[in-house]
Amino acid sequence: MPAGFTMGVATSAFQIEGAILGDGREPSTWDTFMAQPGRIADGSDAAVSTDHYHRYAEDVRLMRELGVDSYRFSLGWSRLQPGGRGQLSRSAVAFYDRLVDELLANGIKPMATLFHWDTPEALQHTGGWLERDTAHRFAEYAFLSGEAFGDRIESWVTVNEPATVTLNGYALGVHAPGATLLFDSLPAAHHQLLGHGLAVEALRAASVTGAIGITNVHSPVQPAGDSEDDALAAELFDIVHNRIYADPVLLGRYPQIPEPFEHLFGFLREIEPADLTAISAPLDFYGLNYYMPTRVAAGSPTDATTPDGQSPVSRQLPFSLKPWPEYPVTGFGWPVAPEFLAVALAEHADRYGDALPPLVITEGGASYPDVVQRDGSIDDEARVLYLAEHLAVAFAGVPGVTLRGYFVWSLLDNWEWTAGFGQRFGLVHVNFETQSRTPKRSFAWLQRLIGGRTR
Repeated sequence: MPAGFTMGVATSAFQIEGAILGDGREPSTWDTFMAQPGRIADGSDAAVSTDHYHRYAEDVRLMRELGVDSYRFSLGWSRLQPGGRGQLSRSAVAFYDRLVDELLANGIKPMATLFHWDTPEALQHTGGWLERDTAHRFAEYAFLSGEAFGDRIESWVTVNEPATVTLNGYALGVHAPGATLLFDSLPAAHHQLLGHGLAVEALRAASVTGAIGITNVHSPVQPAGDSEDDALAAELFDIVHNRIYADPVLLGRYPQIPEPFEHLFGFLREIEPADLTAISAPLDFYGLNYYMPTRVAAGSPTDATTPDGQSPVSRQLPFSLKPWPEYPVTGFGWPVAPEFLAVALAEHADRYGDALPPLVITEGGASYPDVVQRDGSIDDEARVLYLAEHLAVAFAGVPGVTLRGYFVWSLLDNWEWTAGFGQRFGLVHVNFETQSRTPKRSFAWLQRLIGGRTR
């Protein structure tokens, strides 16, 4: 492990906090989405989840025992600012005050994410991220959060995975808010990026002391075959999944669209230069979530399967995703391809050069069908191997990239969005009936790895 490398764990508010009716919290888009029949695979909801809202002190003790340097969590927008407007909730501020102070008391640096997918439902009623005003509402929320916690937060992430919100939430309908707009979802992408840029300005206006960045999920893309059509399809997927988000932030411009697909991106021709200036505000770090590569072929899919659920409208796409039979897969069926983490890092170095700030892997991990043994232990050998192989790549690094840390997703088994409780990513097993926590083999393995730095 390189000297000064940050090892952390990550979670998100909606997935672990529970207490969705507590202390004046109002619904988010995910509250509404999960209540719709058929949306969640196991029919569950996040009303209690891991009950972190009441058990945060126990979870911080687990982090201290693990030995991590930092904890990446998200502030619940609809908890802190019910309805997405006005002053922050005093009770919500008090909860996050307690959490942050508990982290600091245990020597753990807080990394706070302002938006991890839980848009206040009241803002969705006026269009959500399709509307420009949501970016300004987000900036207001960022400023107030900076005022409340800015003296104690080590690092800030403005927006988590705007690509996933746009593609799954607004284009394919498999995540909240469930819209199926395909390429007409592009305003949601731009307004999240604008919200990011305005939030950077707002946090600095609030005089926060911590570093500021954004996080996107990056998937290296490979054509399925040698044809020119497959190469064009792969380029298109790379644009809609990766470059539409990274290029404006790091270069101040949207990517060049291949001529055959220009008609799908008309919205981007209407962007004001001032928006791109705000979006490309200098950052202290750039967050990268890496899970898997993507193999793409030309032509529409023959079924409605996407990596995150079934989407009938996906059959209208001009490309299709193909499997990786040469790799083992996670519980989600995602390929385990650690060498593509190095590809992701190298692509950033090649594309952005001197404009690339230091990188942080803000999420990396895998879901597996963990089995509790008779003695109560969980021997998640596959997760140990996953982490070992990916951390080896991260520690080795690539030329042109300053990589400052790696955050394992996730500390706890949680409510995994549309998979409900059916996919477990945690280093710690959670019994969702009793709320008991049991560290897995991967927890003990990572604990030894981190502890070895002092020897």
